[in-house]
Amino acid sequence: METTFTILLLIHIVSGSIGLITGTINLIRKKGDKPHKKFGFFFLSGMLINGVSGLLMSLIHFNFFLFIVGVFSIYMVSTGQRYLSLKTILPTQKALKIDWILSAGMFLFGIGFIIYGVLLLLSSNNFGIVLLVFGFISISMVYQDFKNYQGRNSNKNFWLLVHIQRMMGSYIAAMTAFIVVNNTILPGIVAWLLPTVIVTPLIFKWSRKYKIVSKNI
Repeated sequence: METTFTILLLIHIVSGSIGLITGTINLIRKKGDKPHKKFGFFFLSGMLINGVSGLLMSLIHFNFFLFIVGVFSIYMVSTGQRYLSLKTILPTQKALKIDWILSAGMFLFGIGFIIYGVLLLLSSNNFGIVLLVFGFISISMVYQDFKNYQGRNSNKNFWLLVHIQRMMGSYIAAMTAFIVVNNTILPGIVAWLLPTVIVTPLIFKWSRKYKIVSKNI
């Protein structure tokens, strides 16, 4: 079992590094061109492998940190990529079962994060704040999914906006993991939430920049 864990750890580190490097490149360079798509492929692959390996490691030696990062990484890169295939969600297209499964799974995890976060706060453990933040973020994203799957979105290019938001959210997860693992200075809560605080304004900025409002809704 320890050998398996060591192999998974190596895979986790390598895939996470690939995701973080390619994600940073796409974050700072031109969007939508061929290099962006190539780096995006490596980012998607790296983060999926990183998330799955993290979940497996957290089951072998229980680690809530790995569990949270794994759940968010898998959900956000998976849905972020899926949204590129949901350009005509209604009336000519419907969300597939995999879309509903991903969103329903994240909803359950979000509820679990919130409940556990409240329990931790009641026992005077400030890490509960982190869980509450990620729990409410989870519920917010799932609510967005359900609206989009039903065609209730005022933005014509909602698929592009959500793609941007989810991929950058996955990047936040990768950066959070890097900082938390290597942190020796910052308080625990700050280390967990700092990437979210820094990158989230960029998500809002680019969402506003690329948003196309439909006049028919």
